[in-house]
Amino acid sequence: MFLLNLYRRCLPVFVLSTSLGFADASHTVEHHDPIEIDSSLSLPKLVDLTMEKTPDASWLNALEQEAKTIAERGQSWIAGAPLAGLRFQEATSGTLHYLDATIDIPLWNLGQRDAQQSLGLQAQASAETQALATKLRVAGLIRAALWDMELQKIRYEQVQTDVATFEELHKKIGKQVELGDLPRADLLLAKTELLQKRSLLIQAEAELMHARKRYSSITQTTKVPANYQENLAALKEISEHHPILVAINNQIDRKQGELNALKLVGSGQTNLAIGVNSDRPSDNDPRSNKTESFNIGVVVPFGGSAHTNPQVAAINVELNRLISEREQLFRDLEQAHHEAEHNLEVNQAELTIANDLKQAAEEHLNMTQLSYSVGEINLLDLLKIQARTQQAVLNAKERAVMLQRDQAFYNQAVGVLP
Repeated sequence: MFLLNLYRRCLPVFVLSTSLGFADASHTVEHHDPIEIDSSLSLPKLVDLTMEKTPDASWLNALEQEAKTIAERGQSWIAGAPLAGLRFQEATSGTLHYLDATIDIPLWNLGQRDAQQSLGLQAQASAETQALATKLRVAGLIRAALWDMELQKIRYEQVQTDVATFEELHKKIGKQVELGDLPRADLLLAKTELLQKRSLLIQAEAELMHARKRYSSITQTTKVPANYQENLAALKEISEHHPILVAINNQIDRKQGELNALKLVGSGQTNLAIGVNSDRPSDNDPRSNKTESFNIGVVVPFGGSAHTNPQVAAINVELNRLISEREQLFRDLEQAHHEAEHNLEVNQAELTIANDLKQAAEEHLNMTQLSYSVGEINLLDLLKIQARTQQAVLNAKERAVMLQRDQAFYNQAVGVLP
């Protein structure tokens, strides 16, 4: 019973809660990536903090600024910047001087200002939904990083337990070899198993450190929430309100708004021209009217469709590209939902089997330990059963974590934020 009892004493209590998290034990190599459990940090708060430091932050801010400038143009009473002109004319005799001063004011075409104001609203909506879609993507990265750390942690802890078990076994067999109760071959076999477990410990620690580094790289922090389990969302399919679909739909609406606004420009902007003319002689020249006059006129462009059509066509290409992207995105989301739903069902079934296998393996180990103690089997047979038991225990732990992870991944697939 020694080996089984020792194994159970070394086995860390596994509670399906991440609050047991990441307390650092002694590490086997110098490189170390520490993390810190923060009980005041929740998963939604972590997502918000990461959003502030995401590389996309400057792009999202630029979208907001762009939407504001588009909206400001729509609020203007004129369609563009006014033009001021000054012309001076002098007769060859040098006795007549003509001075013309004009201001050209671009006017909105019929319906153009309303289209520009609509475009401003569409740009603002697109910027907001892009931010929400980015937040969902960031949440997905954080979810994956957190649960990867949890999986690597339990694998590391399991190998730690295995190493402790085999160290005690090696010591016990060594004493029995000294007493002549066991052959030296058993001691060499136990030492070989111990060294292999130590090698696995180094590898497991490296994977844990890699997972921690990925987490800190994504979140730009070493603090981890004490609990990040999620309740399974009630959604059963991809909704039209999925943040990614909403974002692409708003991009399409905005591009359609750009197309409408450009078409209303027509051949160009109508301009209102207002001016003053001055006719003054330097001498008493009888040809001069000796007066100032006021003039007003309208300049209407026409026949410019050949110049605007390429711009219309270019925007139409972008519009149809976005429509194609939306169709592909919907298919991708449906596929991701199917896989997340299926993985969840598979792991629910696998967890039950893994727990049954764990219980059976521990009972088998107990029987094998008794057989070994009375000399019915050799050490090699015992080590094989020991290895299967350790793997069964690890599988049960992994399945429990994977089930919680798959719930988070399902929420991600249907577009639910933490």
